Amino acid sequence: MAVVSAGAQVPKIAAVNFYGLHRQTEDKLLKAAGIEAGAPLPGSKGDLEDRLEAAPGVVAARVEAVCCEGAGAILFIGIEERGAPHFDTRPAPAGSASLPEDVVADYREYLRVVQRAAQRGAGAEDYSAGEPRIDDPAAAEFEDRFRHFAADNVALIRDILRNTADAEQRAASASLIVFAPKKAEVVNDLQFALQDPDESVRANATRSLKAVAVLARKRPELGLKVPATWFVEMLNSIVLSDREQATEALVILTDGDAGPTLELMRERALGTLVEMARWKTLRYALPSFLLVGRIAGVADTQLHQQWENGDRETAIRQAQTPVPRVRK
Repeated sequence: MAVVSAGAQVPKIAAVNFYGLHRQTEDKLLKAAGIEAGAPLPGSKGDLEDRLEAAPGVVAARVEAVCCEGAGAILFIGIEERGAPHFDTRPAPAGSASLPEDVVADYREYLRVVQRAAQRGAGAEDYSAGEPRIDDPAAAEFEDRFRHFAADNVALIRDILRNTADAEQRAASASLIVFAPKKAEVVNDLQFALQDPDESVRANATRSLKAVAVLARKRPELGLKVPATWFVEMLNSIVLSDREQATEALVILTDGDAGPTLELMRERALGTLVEMARWKTLRYALPSFLLVGRIAGVADTQLHQQWENGDRETAIRQAQTPVPRVRK
């Protein structure tokens, strides 16, 4: 959550979006936290999380402020309740292999280039080649370097991604490995990284897998397969970026004939997706709404029409309607 400097005007809370609620209610948690929409943004993320974790039955709380809705900040509050579904990650590895210093420096500068591109509205990613590509000349230069490095160093990148203690090294490797020429050979490594203890590693691995999934749909003759299981499990994460990235990946994976994935989401994550589809902040709610609608069997054209009309509940009710069991 952003720290407000001394003398600066404290932004207001424009909206509060909760996730992970089962027995708890938004009203009770807002009261426990001492916040409400329209109030000043709290100065301490840690204090706010402590107040939420003191609520009965709350095991953990995660608060994130994102920009912006008008002049106000948007709060996302993740709650993990006792006995609720939990997203497990692996213990941190302890290895010492590392990328060359010049590659790490390129990765850091690439992140800055991507951030600057996003700030001027040019941060959209093209996944059609099976790699995340930014329409920016500076970014393209780094991506070319990553492509050449990955072509000759897949074994090293794989070792770092799976075994190195340094989280930045693993995060960089999760971005680099997808630039290897044979995408099928790195899918398992990226799936492994979805359970990494560091959220930036998981985010980079998901971003890479989204690109592979787009290529798999575009060129089925390549035989590329990106399983949906861990993305569905990530929907139980208390970390907002896990949920964001997982829903975006699942939107890609369910674009077309995706019956087994839709059924898996119905069984494992329908309630979670419905909760996110009802978020007050629309740009964050849309991917989950699309997934709920697809689970309900609604065509995308109809879903977009419902969305434009401000109607989220029709698709939600259809998805929540029990599916009749077929007698054998």
